[in-house]
Amino acid sequence: MAYRKLNLPESGIYLYESIHKKEDVVSDHFHEEYQILYALDGEGEITVDGIPHPFTKDNAVFLVPNSPHSIHASSKLTVLVLDFSEKRLKLYENDDLLTELRTSSKHYDLDPFNASEVRQQLRKLLFEQNNSKEEFKQVASSIFILKIFLTLARVEKRSVFSDANEMRSARIQQYINNHYFENIRAETLASKFGISTRYMNDIFKEYYQETPMQYLQHVRMNKAKALLLETDKEIITICFEVGYETVSTFYRSFKNTVGTSPHKYRMTNYIETTV
Repeated sequence: MAYRKLNLPESGIYLYESIHKKEDVVSDHFHEEYQILYALDGEGEITVDGIPHPFTKDNAVFLVPNSPHSIHASSKLTVLVLDFSEKRLKLYENDDLLTELRTSSKHYDLDPFNASEVRQQLRKLLFEQNNSKEEFKQVASSIFILKIFLTLARVEKRSVFSDANEMRSARIQQYINNHYFENIRAETLASKFGISTRYMNDIFKEYYQETPMQYLQHVRMNKAKALLLETDKEIITICFEVGYETVSTFYRSFKNTVGTSPHKYRMTNYIETTV
């Protein structure tokens, strides 16, 4: 693995284009300064700290000093490379988000909104680099880099937040699967996981396309249908076994979900399997 020195200007900031032909390989190397790599077009793979990531249009990579990385272009790959020194970060070192951001190198698959924001700041950096007077260039460029940092930090926070919601939703689902026969209410379920009922419904629906109470009803109905077909248990017993307190509530839920009564469902399917 080779060390490559970045030839930064006095401003400590330099933005340039790097074009990689199909099947080009940039071997593993590192720098003593920071870099942001932004894929404008093409496809490839970038390996950062030994971990490979896709590197295609609107992917960004934030590289901290001494972080080994390599690139393999599977098609023509056009990359904007932003080199900048530690002194450019001194303005922001008290910001918790930015402090966390620059603790390690990171890969970002940006959505169209955030990709547009990063592109806009890179355009402004290019303009400042090529047109502005030196006395304004450093201040303006630092502001644009800060805006890129904030965009990436927000993307990272949103990703962690999304992962946490996915995990919480999976735990709610697992809890329902294991406790469907208990008297579960939305308020008590949300309280068990330390969130509001509305928030629980929103995050669960995002991953499972229904609320926890709708999911609970489907679990109970599937259990009831299996018991109706596979056993000769009384309907009132099945009602009790799958978690309903009254037969009338069970009948109403079964008909709304399945489209027929428990008795008709049992008789119809019994006839179909014996004919």
